[in-house]
Amino acid sequence: MAEIKIEKKKPIWPWIVALLIIAGLIYYVFVNDHETHSENSVEIENSTSAQ
Repeated sequence: MAEIKIEKKKPIWPWIVALLIIAGLIYYVFVNDHETHSENSVEIENSTSAQ
């Protein structure tokens, strides 16, 4: 009689965890990058007058 090889399904949860971690890092970089620009932005008043 012939042998039938049955492969077990590989778990998908490690891929889900990895994608969540990568998405979290990308979100953190964009949010952190946005905040640093807004904290350092200083409005400069134009005190010269064009006549």
